[in-house]
Amino acid sequence: MSLVTNLTLFVLAAFLGYEIITQIPTNLHTPLMSGANAISGITLLGSVLVAGSGETTLATVLGFLAVVMATINVVGGYLVSHFMLAEFNQGGR
Repeated sequence: MSLVTNLTLFVLAAFLGYEIITQIPTNLHTPLMSGANAISGITLLGSVLVAGSGETTLATVLGFLAVVMATINVVGGYLVSHFMLAEFNQGGR
């Protein structure tokens, strides 16, 4: 695919993702966060493969950046889910 096609797909995916996320009710946030964490885990595995492929320096650098960002996303998502579930447990006492 050409750069223009890839950029167009990226912009459309970002816009669609933003529109979908902003329409989700708060009571569905925790279950969806768990699903998003699973997807981020898959992204993390893919980024490790790209970073370790060593095909080009650009692929290695972009793969490393993807590893860092996906790791932050996974860890942050699990922390947020943990704190939200702790809030539900405290409210039920």
